[in-house]
Amino acid sequence: MVNTGSRDECEDENGLAHLIEHMLFKGTNKRKAHHVLSRIENIGGELNAYTTKEETCIYASFMPNYYKQSIELFADVAFNSVYPQKEIAKEKDIIIDEINSYNDSPAELIFDDFEDLIYNGHSLGRNILGSIENIKSLKRKDILRFIKTKYSTEEMVIASVGQIDFKKLISIIEKYFNDIPQTRSSLTRIPFNNYIPTNHVKSMNSHLSHCMLGNIAYSRSHSNKLTLLLISNLLGGPALNSTLSMEIREKHALAYSVESMFQPYSDTGVFNIYIGSDINYVDKSINLALKVLARMRNKKLGTMQLHRAKRQIVGQLAMSSESYQNEMLGIAKVLLYKSRVKTIEEVIDEIGNITADQILDVSNEIFDSKKMSILRYLNE
Repeated sequence: MVNTGSRDECEDENGLAHLIEHMLFKGTNKRKAHHVLSRIENIGGELNAYTTKEETCIYASFMPNYYKQSIELFADVAFNSVYPQKEIAKEKDIIIDEINSYNDSPAELIFDDFEDLIYNGHSLGRNILGSIENIKSLKRKDILRFIKTKYSTEEMVIASVGQIDFKKLISIIEKYFNDIPQTRSSLTRIPFNNYIPTNHVKSMNSHLSHCMLGNIAYSRSHSNKLTLLLISNLLGGPALNSTLSMEIREKHALAYSVESMFQPYSDTGVFNIYIGSDINYVDKSINLALKVLARMRNKKLGTMQLHRAKRQIVGQLAMSSESYQNEMLGIAKVLLYKSRVKTIEEVIDEIGNITADQILDVSNEIFDSKKMSILRYLNE
């Protein structure tokens, strides 16, 4: 995992980090594209990659006896990819199709458009995929320049979860990575600090109307991060009995989909509530959501409410940790910014120590109605 993502692009580079992620599998000094893809797939494993606003990640799942082959491939694609011009042209067409497909899905698109509204004029607000115009303009020299200036070995982490002795794992990694020249980071991120609450309506040709409301929130290192994660899970997490779902969907039948999310970044964060509803019920749904948030600001959670909220998120955390892949990606992301990964037991203890007073304080800071931005997609 590399500490570089779409927020590290200049405006005219938007989409470049994602294009590079696609191009990592398109050939190296010693492998053609189909050899890269077949190296792990032919042993029954899975090879993949993704780009976020702050990270780029290559990852794979495979049987334990294929560690050497897999790690050798990682070293090859990460440091020896050649980015063939012919493959760049083909991959740009694929990404343009991806952008068009994304634009056809307003329930997904609104999340990025909302961050563009929140982080107006800042690189955090730009879509990871980039614009079609930008993608068409990107060249091989742009890829090479971006990699040289934004990807450094001191901002990379190798994480593994599996049936292998740690000393043996280190030995394999050293074998394939030791000869790679060390590079220092020249990465500087411009912090976001000029948030202005905004209310915007966008016409959208879809049957369902979509809306999102929210506010800037905490960074991943903030002491209140876990408290807000608990609140967000209580309000609109995956459970069918989340507060917003019970109020807006079950009690009043105003919306098909209701959820809340807290996304922390390295220096800021965003909290939002998404509602998918008939156009006639959009304003009613928003008003109900705001009433729920006002209740969180004005009334402490009772002892049983707080206990249930903690028990619920702990159970979800335990189920998530059963996935080795989730655990591996979580470890890598933490180690990009911190020197130690907390155990699940430590996180559960921290959740257990959250008080009703802390929840009230965080709710008053984040859910102030005067600080809320609202974005509506209304069908034409």
